[in-house]
Amino acid sequence: MNRYPVWIYAIVALALVVGSLYTLPNFFGEAPAVQASPVKATLKADSALLGRVEAILKDAGLAQQGMTLDANGVKARFADTETQIKAKDILQSKLGEDYVVALNLVSNSPRWLTAIGALPMYLGLDLRGGVHFLMQVDMKAALIRKAEGVAGDIRSALRDKRIPYAGVTREGQVVQVRFRDQANRDQAVAEIERITSDLNLRTADEANEYKLFATLKPEAQKRTQDFALQQNITTLRNRVNELGVAEPIIQQQGADRVVVQLPGVQDTAKAKDILGRTATLEIRMVDEESSTNPAVLEAAVRGQVPFNSELYYERAERGAVPLLVRKQVVLTGDRINDAQPGFDNQSGEPAVHISLDGTGARIFQQATRENVGKRMAILLFEKGKGEIVTAPVIRAEIGGGRVQISGRMNTREANDIALLLRAGALAAPMEIIEERTVGPSLGAENISKGFHSTWIGFSAIAIFMIAYYVLFGVISVIALATNLLFLVSLLSMLQATLTLPGIAAIALTLGMAIDANVLINERVREELRNGNSPQAAIHAGYERAWATILDSNITTLIAGIALFAFGSGPVRGFAVVHCLGILTSMFSAVVVSRSIVNLYYGRKRRLEGVSIGQVWRPEAQAPARKA
Repeated sequence: MNRYPVWIYAIVALALVVGSLYTLPNFFGEAPAVQASPVKATLKADSALLGRVEAILKDAGLAQQGMTLDANGVKARFADTETQIKAKDILQSKLGEDYVVALNLVSNSPRWLTAIGALPMYLGLDLRGGVHFLMQVDMKAALIRKAEGVAGDIRSALRDKRIPYAGVTREGQVVQVRFRDQANRDQAVAEIERITSDLNLRTADEANEYKLFATLKPEAQKRTQDFALQQNITTLRNRVNELGVAEPIIQQQGADRVVVQLPGVQDTAKAKDILGRTATLEIRMVDEESSTNPAVLEAAVRGQVPFNSELYYERAERGAVPLLVRKQVVLTGDRINDAQPGFDNQSGEPAVHISLDGTGARIFQQATRENVGKRMAILLFEKGKGEIVTAPVIRAEIGGGRVQISGRMNTREANDIALLLRAGALAAPMEIIEERTVGPSLGAENISKGFHSTWIGFSAIAIFMIAYYVLFGVISVIALATNLLFLVSLLSMLQATLTLPGIAAIALTLGMAIDANVLINERVREELRNGNSPQAAIHAGYERAWATILDSNITTLIAGIALFAFGSGPVRGFAVVHCLGILTSMFSAVVVSRSIVNLYYGRKRRLEGVSIGQVWRPEAQAPARKA
């Protein structure tokens, strides 16, 4: 009656072994470390880099406590943060600008645990310390950039179909096309409607001009804004990965904001510098007529910029030189596949070599073919300010999608520009509107308080259960401990990020998990009060309590799933731990506890009583039995 088949005991034993192995890494803690990663795609993180780092540290007399090599780079751990900072400075100076050296934290887990994939849980910003940024996306700029693209598309479509037009300009988010006669405008309307359905078209007649105004439809604007936000998130993630920062949290908040959390990052100034440098690349044609006229150029510097042109400054030995460029964007940085620092083959000066995708290569080839003998400006925008990196004269058509940026930059500038462009172009400018730093000591204090509260709660539950249910209380406490073991091991297997709300969810799970054992124990007591034999009472107690346990846990699970589906940030973290805790509690409270009961009581043929505390019976029945 109260005996399990061998395979159930085997499953429980296997679950306990696996749970113990995957929980174990969380007890070894973390050590300060330095990570060296290659910047160039041509350089690899390999055994040669490992040996080089080891030799540099040995020559500097800095003792490291272990080195590892992975896909991101070489990590060296140290005994304290003072040695870590010294090692970072020395490695950065010796390895040069081809490598990024970042401060990090690594697990102290033994290699045999790491070899089987047993890794500790990630700790969130509130537990580990680090930096938190809230970044605002300039959605207006994204729509203006989209309008620039629409203007270019309209211009190309009309040129391909040989439809005459007087000019295409953009004012804000409105694209205006001018025609000499109405027939050409009607042809243009038909062609534009054929190639895209994202535009609202409006016509207007003024004197001898026939105008066509194009604006994005609301759904196209929403799609453009969503794309800009998602591309920026991807770009930020790539940029953080380039720096070698581990376990970043980069997620959307609201319609136009991005939260960036870098747990464990100690070099906050470097992180802020890279994230704040929102570099984008644009290629435009120089306004030759205006730029070669000193009077027009001087007036532009005073603020009288010619129509359809913008004033920027080009780097030069004698200082910044003003230059007028067209508003029309030929190519943007989102067409970049790769960017590497290097040197100009002819002059030998530092340069950035850019590889374009198929569409970008085609656009660039067409632009250079049509503008031979004219100057093309390559602009780099950082933090909302644009600068002309170089403005070379187009000598011949350039195909193949290979572009070189050079022009009075040093090696460090070339390296930084390549890093920013390779990490991805931002679809819209961003700025940091909130910055928060959590120190490692505060994180350690949060961990201490969180785990102390969990263990105090567990101890209080254990004392009550053992005092009230005696041996069955001990079994319930063991089941509760296995529930905690399974929950921590699952979080470690999933490489979940544990935060303070997650610790709160663990504490709540412990309180809820014991409910199932209370239901079972009280049901067994009820069966004993009704006069059933001890073996029958145990069997009926577990069988009849199961339905109630299942119902209560399913309703709670539904609430947890709703929190996960509709919540964000800490709420979702709480929901994940909560839902996993419900699943592990059902297994531990029912299967694990009954396995122990069956092992202890099931082998006894003639069982006189069970140790479950005082069983009160009505006075009309036999005296109460205390087992």
